[in-house]
Amino acid sequence: MATDHRSQVEELVADHRRSRERLSGTRRELSAITGTASSDDGRVRVVVGPQGALRELVLADDVERRMRPAELAATIVRLSSEAARTAAERTAAVLADVLPAGTDPANLVGPLPEPLPRDEPRLVDDAVDEDLSDVDWLQQGPAGRT
Repeated sequence: MATDHRSQVEELVADHRRSRERLSGTRRELSAITGTASSDDGRVRVVVGPQGALRELVLADDVERRMRPAELAATIVRLSSEAARTAAERTAAVLADVLPAGTDPANLVGPLPEPLPRDEPRLVDDAVDEDLSDVDWLQQGPAGRT
């Protein structure tokens, strides 16, 4: 009889070890999840972590000459949202493998970020139609900006 209990205990301990290893693997997998999104022209790329936090922002060398600041800001926000959505979908997929059957991983991950429109931002004063082709706004001081 003592042998039966010993084998049951050994089996429980082995199950516990397997569960801990699986949990540890799942944690590693979740922490490595990223979502990436790039602008159509490839000048802006964002990488976010599993919870949508910005991890990397890559801007082409000529981005300040090709995009106005408001357009660049809107592009970064939109791409961050797209990347966060991808990361959330990947997170839900990882969780779906370890959750009990019938459990919705979205309940743990939360709602997916809504896609933002791809509309180009408009200037506050549309009457101003200045030629910025030769202006490098990053090299101007605050007094040089309008």
